[in-house]
Amino acid sequence: MIYDIDQYLMPFKGAIDARHERIEATRKFIAGKGKLKDGINNHMFYGLHREGEEWVFREWAPNANRIYLIGAFNNWKRTTAYELKPKGGGNWEIRIPAMFLHHGDLYKLFIEWPGGGGERIPSYVTRAVQDPETKVFCAQVWEPEQKYKWKNKRPGKRPNPLIYECHIGMAGEAEKVSTFEEFRQNVLPRIAKLGYDTIQIMALQEHPYYGSFGYQVSNFYALSSRFGTPEEFKALVDDAHGRGIAVVMDIVHSHSVDNEAEGLSLFDGRDDLYFYSGPQGRHPAWGSRCFDYGKNETKYYLLSNCKFWMEEYMLDGFRFDGVTSMLYWDHGLGKDYNGYASYFDSGVDENAVTYLALANILIHEIYPDALTIAEDVSGMAGLAAPYKEGGVGFDFRMAMGVADHWIKWIKEKSDDAWDMGEIWYELTNKRADEKTVSYAECHDQALVGDKTLIFRLMDKEMYFSMNTESKSLIVDRGIALHKMIRLVTLATCGGGYLNFMGNEFGHPEWIDFPREGNGWSYKYARRQWSLSEPDYLRYGFLRNFDEAMVHLVKEENVLPEAPVLLTADQQKKILIFSRKNCIFAFNFNPTESFADYGFSAPAGEFACVLSSDEDRFNGFGRVKPGEHHFSIEGRCPNGNQSFDHTLKLYLPSRCAIVLKKM
Repeated sequence: MIYDIDQYLMPFKGAIDARHERIEATRKFIAGKGKLKDGINNHMFYGLHREGEEWVFREWAPNANRIYLIGAFNNWKRTTAYELKPKGGGNWEIRIPAMFLHHGDLYKLFIEWPGGGGERIPSYVTRAVQDPETKVFCAQVWEPEQKYKWKNKRPGKRPNPLIYECHIGMAGEAEKVSTFEEFRQNVLPRIAKLGYDTIQIMALQEHPYYGSFGYQVSNFYALSSRFGTPEEFKALVDDAHGRGIAVVMDIVHSHSVDNEAEGLSLFDGRDDLYFYSGPQGRHPAWGSRCFDYGKNETKYYLLSNCKFWMEEYMLDGFRFDGVTSMLYWDHGLGKDYNGYASYFDSGVDENAVTYLALANILIHEIYPDALTIAEDVSGMAGLAAPYKEGGVGFDFRMAMGVADHWIKWIKEKSDDAWDMGEIWYELTNKRADEKTVSYAECHDQALVGDKTLIFRLMDKEMYFSMNTESKSLIVDRGIALHKMIRLVTLATCGGGYLNFMGNEFGHPEWIDFPREGNGWSYKYARRQWSLSEPDYLRYGFLRNFDEAMVHLVKEENVLPEAPVLLTADQQKKILIFSRKNCIFAFNFNPTESFADYGFSAPAGEFACVLSSDEDRFNGFGRVKPGEHHFSIEGRCPNGNQSFDHTLKLYLPSRCAIVLKKM
């Protein structure tokens, strides 16, 4: 159990065991002696389904007096011919001859409840579309003549995922909403060439407001229609699988949009249908609704949602958004987590912990090689530990502090004041029993009001000096540090690494979705791939380096083993560590280069297999690629004293090199 691995958890043994027993009791309540996946099928019962020569539609709305199906087929009027019948337990049903509903037809529900009523989109709808003129959403019948036929199998387990985080709508260069098909044709080949083996796609669940980045979900089962059709998304997933790339969905189960016309809020007039009642059911920071994870109907709704996305679209897993907000009654707002007690006290919503554990069990039953990632800033112990060991069962957690520290170091200190020991500690301070995904920056760091790393390093100089003829010292510094920051983050990661789309080549400026404040412009809601193509601009050199470092860690398979510190020389600003059969050496010194820099190291012959200073990476060519180095007997007083050999290297300023043991 996790408290046997971490002695500091032993005082909480009772709470951990009680948590595990609570999860197991809920699992048995749903599945009995069988598999959880066999007891979770709400999506196959509710919603619109074709059964032979008729359509059957079912909805759960226990507070409703009457429910009508409305659409063009009855002039959007409430008629008795399209009135649902109560079936008990809050369930409603209607059966319609197949000839009356056709592929592409629009429809809604009109629900009447005590004291009121209104139009609603079905809670289990799998297709919702927005009128381009009125901006009103409707459910849509989706039954194309040709069902999609899958060509490729899932690519298998990702013990050390190299993740390319992406957003379909902003993936094109044109100032518009890009599509699944455009992404498949134009972006997927780029990802494959770079060497990333997993894509994490944002904003797939339908959301009314495009600028929410997909985090204000209204229709949890509906693929966002603004990017294309279900068949086009399946083709994208299939193509990715054919290239050996896993597809992970950024799933939002942390909250629901407050909209009533599009979402679940006041669906049948009740405030607490799927949500906590009163103030606890409303998120104070996000303006959204908070799920009641202790309610059986909510658990079934969300668990079935996981199963639906995996089986309908052959997804390889999920990154769960907003896990911190789910885990704590106060949503973690303005809270510091300085001790283990806060992970097990009355501030924890144990209903949410149970739900997340059940979701992980279910997902891995459906696909044992699935990948699940938790976005949690609190560091809750056991979140990414195996369920059988008393954990919640996520495969990975996001190392969110890493990106925050890079921003802090860049903003608050000049790089000649960076502390090598602090950098090493913050990049490697991870629980030994849980895997993490590290990143220098994700989409969060690029949103409007913030800056990407490259923009922080260069600021306005990016507008004038990114051509190879420029002699800007600011840009030279930015280019050098951009490469070093990404390599050291990847090389120290806790098992997985993530990059946001376009940041590999230092995409300029920020992300700002069309909104009233910017004149509904798409100028900053796109990716300018063309900047990385010309050899007279520096962007392409950054992309080349990203490709080289990603391929290197894959080919040498270094990530399964933990990094070992060889030296953190604060005076000279040098950080050197080993990982499996490679040595990673970083000279962060802004002005000084060091010849014959010696440190204690493993014995052997080493070849330089990567240098950030190579010409092909817009470096100064001060290190000879392929050059061999031999350790000499005798322990060096500098560095890790567990090694009895010494290695001497030439380390140019602001340069990183990787040595491979021959």
